[in-house]
Amino acid sequence: MQDIALSLTMLMVIALPIGAFVLWTRGGTTKQVVLMLVLAVIMALNVAIWVIPTSSGTAPVKQELR
Repeated sequence: MQDIALSLTMLMVIALPIGAFVLWTRGGTTKQVVLMLVLAVIMALNVAIWVIPTSSGTAPVKQELR
């Protein structure tokens, strides 16, 4: 289940900047474009937190949920 959530999050990290660019080129609100880009960065950081190994060598996504 975690793999699906991380995969969907990464797809959104790719789709949000593309959508922000399209919105910007069509004259959309700058506030919405900036918020879409900020959300993409936050989602990418969340994935990085779960995937990058800790000092013990294991990633949090590999640990069993209790």
